Amino acid sequence: MRAVRLESIGSMIMRTVEKPVARPGELIVRVLAAGICGSDRHMYKGEYPTAIPVTLGHEFCGIVEEVGDGIPSFAGGELVTVDPNIACGTCAACRRGRPNLCARLTAIGVTRDGGFADYVAVPCGQAFTLPSDLDPVHGAFCEPLACCIHAIDKADIRLGDSVAILGGGVIGLLMVQLARLAGASQVILITRQLSRREAALRLGATRAFDPASSDTVASVRDATQGGADVVIECAGVADTLQTGLRMARRGGTFVLFGVTPAGIEVPVLPFDLLVNEVDVRPAYLNPFTHSRAAAMVASGALELDSLVTKAIGLEEVAGVVGSAPLPGEIKVIVRP
Repeated sequence: MRAVRLESIGSMIMRTVEKPVARPGELIVRVLAAGICGSDRHMYKGEYPTAIPVTLGHEFCGIVEEVGDGIPSFAGGELVTVDPNIACGTCAACRRGRPNLCARLTAIGVTRDGGFADYVAVPCGQAFTLPSDLDPVHGAFCEPLACCIHAIDKADIRLGDSVAILGGGVIGLLMVQLARLAGASQVILITRQLSRREAALRLGATRAFDPASSDTVASVRDATQGGADVVIECAGVADTLQTGLRMARRGGTFVLFGVTPAGIEVPVLPFDLLVNEVDVRPAYLNPFTHSRAAAMVASGALELDSLVTKAIGLEEVAGVVGSAPLPGEIKVIVRP
């Protein structure tokens, strides 16, 4: 089969490799659609820990083609989405119900071979069935959506709250929709690209600001009469983290969601955090939210088609992952 392998930092190559065989408790999934994530670019550049060599691709959907021994819940032929994050279940974090903080966490497409391939082996407990007639491209959104749902849970948005979202990529545009569904009365997106601001307004944002042409902190404070109830940082950039903290109202909540390169330091003003009691809440991965994401995608509650800006084959993956996102790019989907 074909697989796009990260063989060293800055080097991805499509190889012909052996098709995996289902071991007991495993499924072999034929990949129908896989999303390219910003984290894939971080791994390519050595900014996020991963195993090397490895086949990347942690956002994918496909058909179960082989069922290993000891799995009565699958017969083969099911359309599935896969939660890539595999917790040990026995460490202190897992026992406290925090599998995303597992001391021995492994991940499909990060530390074991993933979905930028024709086939991938997955533990059966990581697979969630989807309606057989669902567009597999929609199924590939389940993993990023599951992470967004965790962030929305941490944000604890209340009916009528104002929400500011920094970053207009696919994550920011999913957050716009989730914030409105959670009952926010104002949803403000901050992003430089006009096409993404226009998309946010179509998807339910009430306002969209360009940080290159306005003082977005002042704009958000003016629009929300003193600061947003909830600020969600989705860009993973030092500047947006600093400005986002200043957008929250006194007593507001700041959710750190965007992935910054490992090792980046960001200066903050502890006195301001103290006297304003800004509640800083990091949201990492998708603890117990993947099934909820699958249900939301299956329900059709979210607009996903407009978020896909390009579909590519496996032979193009290395070039896309190894390059910065193109202007107007939101989500690139791989169709093996």
